[in-house]
Amino acid sequence: MPSTKSAFDAKVPSHGPQAVLWDMDGTLIDTEPYWINAEMELVRSHGGIWSEEQAFNLVGQALPNGAKILQEAGVDLSIREIIEHLSAEVVAGLTNDIPWRPGALELLSAVHQAGIPQALVTMSERSIVDELMMALPEGIFTVSVTGEEVTHGKPDPEPYRRGLALLGEKLDREFSAARCIGFEDSKPGITSASAAGLHAVLIPNATDPGVGNWRRIDSLVDVDLRTMTDWLVQVNA
Repeated sequence: MPSTKSAFDAKVPSHGPQAVLWDMDGTLIDTEPYWINAEMELVRSHGGIWSEEQAFNLVGQALPNGAKILQEAGVDLSIREIIEHLSAEVVAGLTNDIPWRPGALELLSAVHQAGIPQALVTMSERSIVDELMMALPEGIFTVSVTGEEVTHGKPDPEPYRRGLALLGEKLDREFSAARCIGFEDSKPGITSASAAGLHAVLIPNATDPGVGNWRRIDSLVDVDLRTMTDWLVQVNA
């Protein structure tokens, strides 16, 4: 696990995280199959071919970027129409089943009960986020950032920087990115979180970004508040 001091240059006090920021698709809930199936059906309906490899290359990308690639694959719709179609298909899937990733719901609840603010930072749009929020106790997330609310999506650091800024505005306090943890599953996402200065933690799912300027774990199942505090202490050791 690449978690040595050399991987991070931030100095973090030896106490728990100021905040926890979460990606949604593939990190909290395993919606990637919903997205991939929707993409395949859409491309095929327009007479094109869409492979799993092409689909995996879109994982974690900002939706407008993905829509442009689908246009290149033969989808004769506007970017906005493609995004709305795919989002509707994912919402339909979530209405039937919310596929939580192992340990995600438990860790969300534990962090909330400890009084640590949490933010959702996703490239999905508000319609999908609303579906998830209805399945959670009120107040789990202090703020949320969706794809249509940023100018530059992941892998740009803007989404996570916006999440931190919204937390600061909402709670009237300053948050140090280096003392906040960001959970991600994709290359664009973990790059965004790391570039924003967060203690970025990768849990690979549909794709594997490999080793980089982030911590890598296999699952959220054994992660708790003590674990996250230890991560920050190790960085400052």
